[in-house]
Amino acid sequence: MSAADTIFALSSGRPPAAVAVIRSSGPQAFAACEAIAGTLPPSRIPVLRELRDPASSEVIDQALVLRFDAPKSATGEDVVEYQCHGSRAVIDALLGAMTSLPGMRMAEPGEFTRRAFANGRIDLTEAEGLADLLEAETESQRRAALLMAEGGLRKQIAAWRQQLVELSARAEAAIDYVGDEDETLADEQALASEAQALADELGQWLQRPRAEPLKEGIRVVVAGPPNAGKSSLVNALAESERAIVTDIPGTTRDAIEVPLSLDGVPILLIDTAGLRESDDLVEAIGVNRAESQMKRADLILWLGERGEALGHEQVIRVHAQADRPDRAAVPAGSLAVSAVSGLGLGDLARRIVEEARRLLPAEGELALNRRQAHELGQARAALVDAAHTDLVRTAEALRAARSAFDRLSGRAGVEDMLDALFGRFCLGK
Repeated sequence: MSAADTIFALSSGRPPAAVAVIRSSGPQAFAACEAIAGTLPPSRIPVLRELRDPASSEVIDQALVLRFDAPKSATGEDVVEYQCHGSRAVIDALLGAMTSLPGMRMAEPGEFTRRAFANGRIDLTEAEGLADLLEAETESQRRAALLMAEGGLRKQIAAWRQQLVELSARAEAAIDYVGDEDETLADEQALASEAQALADELGQWLQRPRAEPLKEGIRVVVAGPPNAGKSSLVNALAESERAIVTDIPGTTRDAIEVPLSLDGVPILLIDTAGLRESDDLVEAIGVNRAESQMKRADLILWLGERGEALGHEQVIRVHAQADRPDRAAVPAGSLAVSAVSGLGLGDLARRIVEEARRLLPAEGELALNRRQAHELGQARAALVDAAHTDLVRTAEALRAARSAFDRLSGRAGVEDMLDALFGRFCLGK
């Protein structure tokens, strides 16, 4: 790949479709447009053009053509978009015409966004948010990803970094200044106080719920003894036959994961083997895996007896098979549910959503992913050091904090993860 190349790709959905959007970006984008569509349209004004194959002059289609001049474009380069009819034949003919022109090539997955990052149109946190937005499957995921993609964290990082720059400038000035000891001490104390205040603010951000549960789903493990109705409950909540249900104890031998969206909240519902002592080797392995799933759970739906120790903070006690005559008495603190009659299923789903929301970022609140939290933690640690040392070491610690913010925003030190990030994008994005 070379930044000197002009790239192009289909940026809309897979054909056939009513309309297809093909865009090109790079130094030859305008020349290619003139070769295919005649004269360039005015900047940012859609114009209807007849598209022709440059080699044969054969008409390909009539399309709306849009031109965006660098650096005020999505990629920071010259960009042309063609909005044509969305048949496979039209798309293939237009892409083929572009391929025949000098300096033009098909884009790699994520290459448009990578160029936007390289040209400073977006920072790394916005690129991560955009990747999450493209993969969003629930309303909660969409909102959180959009908040990040629109620059929510970038703006906060800029404010933090500006504070750091000002603190660093004062620290360097205090080192160079030779004056009264009391005045120097006052400078040190003021710097230490402000560095600690910023460290405390970062610490509050690090205590917020992370992005991974929102992205991967809240892990809700259905657990209890054999034949307690776990698999039937999973099927009822999923509204599909995802787990095998029989009257034979020990039917479920492995964990079965079912991704759901309940009221826009991402849930990973996990059916597990019944917990009991067993001489059956395979069943015993299933029981061990069930116990492992319970340790990793964000929330447990417990179908066993109330007095049994669970060792987990987040538990909803479920009195399953409540339609049976011998299960008419509902223990205090348990929710009566029947997968057969539907009794209590709506109440259980609401309880799951209620508990899950407590583990997710609040609406409109930015959520850090693992990489972002790591770099923010590095910045906080450096600021704590800056608040508890002499001026020279304070200045060095503040430089270390700035470096962490640069890695957080993608200014430096992130080359090793860019391929993995932009590889998540589809072709044409």
